[in-house]
Amino acid sequence: MADSPSTTRDETRQLTAIPAAVERELEHFLDSRQPDVDKIGAPVSQSAAHLRDFVLGGGKRIRPLYAWAGFVGAGDTGTAAAEDPDAVLRAVSSLELIQACALIHDDIIDSSDTRRGNPTVHRAVQARHEDAHLFGDAAAYGRNSAILIGDLALIWAEDMWRDSGVSAAALERAAEPWRGMRTEVIGGQLLDIALEAAADESVEMADKVNRYKTAAYTIERPLHLGAALAGAAGATIDAFRGYGRDIGIAFQLRDDLLGVFGDESVTGKPVGDDLREGKRTVLLATALARLDATDPASAQTLRERVGRATDPDELAHLAALVDSSGAVADVEKRIAALTTSGLNRLTDAGIVGEVADTLRDLAVQATERRA
Repeated sequence: MADSPSTTRDETRQLTAIPAAVERELEHFLDSRQPDVDKIGAPVSQSAAHLRDFVLGGGKRIRPLYAWAGFVGAGDTGTAAAEDPDAVLRAVSSLELIQACALIHDDIIDSSDTRRGNPTVHRAVQARHEDAHLFGDAAAYGRNSAILIGDLALIWAEDMWRDSGVSAAALERAAEPWRGMRTEVIGGQLLDIALEAAADESVEMADKVNRYKTAAYTIERPLHLGAALAGAAGATIDAFRGYGRDIGIAFQLRDDLLGVFGDESVTGKPVGDDLREGKRTVLLATALARLDATDPASAQTLRERVGRATDPDELAHLAALVDSSGAVADVEKRIAALTTSGLNRLTDAGIVGEVADTLRDLAVQATERRA
């Protein structure tokens, strides 16, 4: 691929600069793909423009940041020093395209209208269909186009990763986490919708969704990928992965709380969205178990109406039932325990310096966030 924005090793070593650097890499990559889609036709160019708007329209670039922390955290081994930092930055930036695929498809599955305060991709394409007075069903066109736009993001993630310029040896070292991450995020999504269909109330199964749909590809595998690119020792990789599992699950537990009690003006998602969608979360499973023991009538109401209620007042009532159960306090305690155990893994492995400080800051941000 064409040369991308150059960043010196000293600049890229500053973890605080990584999100902006990732943004530049993504912009450059998407620009480089434009001639290819333009050759195919205007509708494909328009779809690529929707993907570009989505990818560059927000996001904290947390996955590339974790991957870069994994690379830098491996230390200046001979293997790490042999890798071009610009190439590593390009490689880890590809994680944002996997994220785009996951979010675009997730919004279709959940019938979500907004993401980050803006129309979801399928709704944006639907609106374009309606504005242009095209033939056929606008909603179906938006949904079908967004599925393919998400697929395009996944394909381009592979291109950006493999064409990044990192050595063949580094790609080989990172092959296992790269394969595992992609299977896990899709597998976690499949597990998620299966639990919704079965109205599963198992905390254990909800935890599996948290692990594979969120924790693995958000924190655990990015850290693993970065460390593998650097040729890190097994003990360092194990510490990063343990931190990633614990903090990643805590991150999703916080997301579960925000999905029921979050402020729409902050989260960009409607209040009570998880209850409307029937998400089988640890929070819901815990609430049902507690209410079964203390207030069976409320448990039955919650069980029967979650995933079916759409009226804001009814959703607010269901949220109040969850709150009254005591499940929120249980989830908060678990978030705190996971955060502590995740941070202890770094200490026990002797990971220090800027990487350790940044990972501690990120853990606090992930587990205490409001959006």
